[in-house]
Amino acid sequence: MRLLSIGAVVMSVRCLCRPCALQLPWFDGMLAADKEYFEKNGEPLFSSHMLDLSEEVDEENIETCVKYFTEMAKMKIWLEMEIGITGGVEDGVDNSGVSKDKLYTSSEQVYAVYEALAPIAPYFSIAAAFGNVHGVYKPGNVKLRPELLGQHQEYAATKSGSPTPLFLVFHGGSGSTADDFSDIKTAVSNGVVKMNIDTDTQWAYWEGLLKFYKSKEGYLQGQIGNPEGEDKPNKSFYDPRKWLRECEASMTKRVELAFQELGAFETLSKS
Repeated sequence: MRLLSIGAVVMSVRCLCRPCALQLPWFDGMLAADKEYFEKNGEPLFSSHMLDLSEEVDEENIETCVKYFTEMAKMKIWLEMEIGITGGVEDGVDNSGVSKDKLYTSSEQVYAVYEALAPIAPYFSIAAAFGNVHGVYKPGNVKLRPELLGQHQEYAATKSGSPTPLFLVFHGGSGSTADDFSDIKTAVSNGVVKMNIDTDTQWAYWEGLLKFYKSKEGYLQGQIGNPEGEDKPNKSFYDPRKWLRECEASMTKRVELAFQELGAFETLSKS
């Protein structure tokens, strides 16, 4: 994420190509806004875009990414593209019944992306599937193979002559906590520069509210009256600013845990 002078938090925007073939008017609109802002301010409105065409055939996926990345690179906008299917359910798209063999992207597929995008600019990352599933599932139900990312990196290095040419993304990272930290460590060592933990942060946000309610339940049954007296007001407890802050604090702790697991904690202060 990045703070711009317009006073808004700008973050990667995900565009899924479903169900309207390869017509992406919303993506075109964002790029138009980027260009307009860039012409006035010397920087784009969005610092990155995530383009998910993973359910299209590889040729169309890559060709479309090349088309948009050619324009994005002129403004140094980062592209995150996805190749290979991530299981589970996200944003109304259900891949829970997908054959397990389709959840693993091949080295040839990954290099085809690199070969097409690298000549344009280095500002791109590849979300290659290695058994990833959106959401959280019982241990053993999801078989992650982060060692495949190392194979992709080696394959691309041999082909390109660069030692570690790939910037990779860990989709469906929720649930990959300290219990199976080896998966995270292996993924990072093989070139992962971003891990998605949306489901875990959603739970952390909700858990902040849950714990607050349980600890203050007697103060949250009415506007007046609590364990301190039947005439005592409760506004300071049900004020949204109070419990929303508890949600934020809980999610902050979960994000800090992710930073530690990914080896990113306080790295900027050390640089």
